[in-house]
Amino acid sequence: MDYTEVLRRLAINDGGFAEDAATEVGSGETHLDPKTLALVRLAALVAVGGTVPSYGAETNAAVSAGATNREIVDVLVGVVSVVGLPSVVTAAPSLGMALGYDVAAALEQ
Repeated sequence: MDYTEVLRRLAINDGGFAEDAATEVGSGETHLDPKTLALVRLAALVAVGGTVPSYGAETNAAVSAGATNREIVDVLVGVVSVVGLPSVVTAAPSLGMALGYDVAAALEQ
């Protein structure tokens, strides 16, 4: 489907199309490679204030797709100017836990 048709159907709030598109993305049918998609999804979690389990799932997906820990953390740096520092500060400990690093414990030292 042409990108203009995708935009049009999203703009008119075509719920059936959105569900089908999400299913396609979930099954790997997307124009983004899996690593890029996983990093984009992490950026979206930062923007909406995702939960710790969500960070865990999306971080696991990113690592499985070949993303390095540094690339995953770079997502936080990359979105600061868009979502604001407070959102990134809030997300950092959750992302750290998803990567196996306890930021809070490290700050206590």
